[in-house]
Amino acid sequence: MENTFLQQHREKEEFNQFWYSSRTINALVDETEDLHLQGFTKIACLSTPSLYFSLTEKSKENSRLFEIDRSFQRDKGFVFYDFNHSEELDPALEKSFDVVVVDPPFITREVWEKYSRAVKFLLKDGGKIIVSSVDENAPMLDELLKVKRQAFKPSIPHLVYQYSFFTNYNSSRFSQKNSEIPEEEDEDYY
Repeated sequence: MENTFLQQHREKEEFNQFWYSSRTINALVDETEDLHLQGFTKIACLSTPSLYFSLTEKSKENSRLFEIDRSFQRDKGFVFYDFNHSEELDPALEKSFDVVVVDPPFITREVWEKYSRAVKFLLKDGGKIIVSSVDENAPMLDELLKVKRQAFKPSIPHLVYQYSFFTNYNSSRFSQKNSEIPEEEDEDYY
């Protein structure tokens, strides 16, 4: 069954939006729910509306969507966020999230440096990071955020290249391959 968010929202080219598949969204939701049960209850979703709007109501209560697309602003958890102006984040949000999930619209170093500043600003000490990007960015992401590539690769149906998930912690869920993605040869994971 298709995810409700996917049924209600089209990808917008002007924001370089590409939604995860239903299975990938479910895997992210399940992962954040597991983290919630471990006490990581406040989630910052940076440029990940498909995750934010798929969270359970309980998880969504303490979570925020940091997003440039104002079509989502009716939700009480919406925080306008332009990665070019991370310094404009509300100082009250500093170090207030247990988990930060990031799927930026672009994958260049310049963009990742800006998102990394936001992650470090928002994340509590000892917090969990989940990001998605291309495998070629693995060394840079390790340098910027100390995250490692995972075996579970997200399915993003309308994106022409394959992303991977990267985390700063061991995840039993993300250590398993996504059956939606064809087998690959290189398997140097966290």
